[in-house]
Amino acid sequence: MSLRNFISEAISPWMKNEGPDADIVLSSRVRLARNLSKPPFPIAASKEQLEEVIDLVNKKCVTHTHRKFGELELLRMEDMKKNEKRVLVEKHLISPNLSDESKAGAVLLSEDESLSIMINEEDHFRIQVLLSGFQLTEGLRYANEIDDWMEDKVDFAFTENRGYLTSCPTNVGTGLRASVMMHLPALVITRQMNRILPAINQLGLVVRGIYGEGSEALGNLFQISNQITLGKSEEDIVDDLRSVVSQLIQQERAARESLLQQSKLQIEDRVFRSFGLLSYSRTMESKEAAQHLSNVRLGIDMGLIDNVSGNILNELMILTQPGFLQQYAGEILSPEQRDQRRASLIRERLKLEN
Repeated sequence: MSLRNFISEAISPWMKNEGPDADIVLSSRVRLARNLSKPPFPIAASKEQLEEVIDLVNKKCVTHTHRKFGELELLRMEDMKKNEKRVLVEKHLISPNLSDESKAGAVLLSEDESLSIMINEEDHFRIQVLLSGFQLTEGLRYANEIDDWMEDKVDFAFTENRGYLTSCPTNVGTGLRASVMMHLPALVITRQMNRILPAINQLGLVVRGIYGEGSEALGNLFQISNQITLGKSEEDIVDDLRSVVSQLIQQERAARESLLQQSKLQIEDRVFRSFGLLSYSRTMESKEAAQHLSNVRLGIDMGLIDNVSGNILNELMILTQPGFLQQYAGEILSPEQRDQRRASLIRERLKLEN
């Protein structure tokens, strides 16, 4: 398969759109944790009880078409190969937990993959909406629509004084986790992130790497999300996050402008060194690739590199992950082979721009 066709099939359709402030906010995600009222929560349920949850979803939800998200496809983890599940993790459609540890896990996916509903992960349901750019308010609206749509069909665990009940106490209440994926290279280069991160944590928000809790901020990509779910409305939680993200956007833009005015030669050298290495290297580790891709994307957004799509960072940060490299190769690869394939895929992708 040609790389162009592979990209067309592999990249989620929603990622190809360019949402508001997409030069800094790559994506917005809103997730709602929900449980059924009668079966035990997944952490205490038997495999047979969890299978009943999947059967209920298959009967009540799969047979219905949603007005925005269309038909939903049910994928059972036990029916999928290891690398197929890995690809879903790399696309942020399921968690590593669901892929590796669930007794009877599944996911409901919309055709454009902007909606995924994880089944029997930590909770019976994790409703997740993914949108390009800075669209937290829109994400919350769509997530609430799906929440209402499902609540018409199944009975959620809910009490008036505690709200929605979840396996983890930190999710009790709204069950809401809202997050954005931000590209903040200028704040990292100017060493402002070290000052900003503690301030963000004091505001009840948390900053993680590209794959959430415990992951590194590869390629200057940071996931920023709420920590508090109880005692605030969904709208207030999203508004608080929106306010902080808006300030970070302004600070990143100011830092980029400062770099152009005060250190243009050094930034150009950084950007074009990375562009050269990506264009000609024969082997490249994932961490190195992420850093060079971040530099090139910064060069594109600052107007230093012409005729290269800004989507290249979004695409290659996913396509150069182990699961996708092996899917493209059609075989299991050793770490050394993956490094060679990664470099080859990046070179080929850059040639497509010409």
